[in-house]
Amino acid sequence: MYRELHEEIGLLPEHVYILGRTKDWLRYEVPTHWVRREWRGSYRGQKQIWFLLRLVGRDCDVSLRSCDHPEFDAWRWNTYWVSLDAVIEFKRRVYEQALNELARFLNSDHRRGRHASPHGQDPAPAEIVNEE
Repeated sequence: MYRELHEEIGLLPEHVYILGRTKDWLRYEVPTHWVRREWRGSYRGQKQIWFLLRLVGRDCDVSLRSCDHPEFDAWRWNTYWVSLDAVIEFKRRVYEQALNELARFLNSDHRRGRHASPHGQDPAPAEIVNEE
């Protein structure tokens, strides 16, 4: 998880605190039209363990240019209960599973849908990072 975290968003282990993780692998399949032509025979999707993390570093510790081939071009804080309409359709089921399973690690205000400042004592807004 730490390797992915550093490669994709530039964070180091000291920048985060692990609140929880999914018990099992979560899987999704990518529709054929989303898969690069040269990968179509061998690539079907991903299986992932999802982690709920608290950022204990600062926003400026996030760097989307930590590797030669950045995966992301922007980031933002989001409320924990992100609308699934904001998630690409083929990943919605996995997001829903992960959010529901990891919700037990949130404090009671977050489970009820109330959200604190990203710099407050509570782990909100929560950011989910997945491990492939």
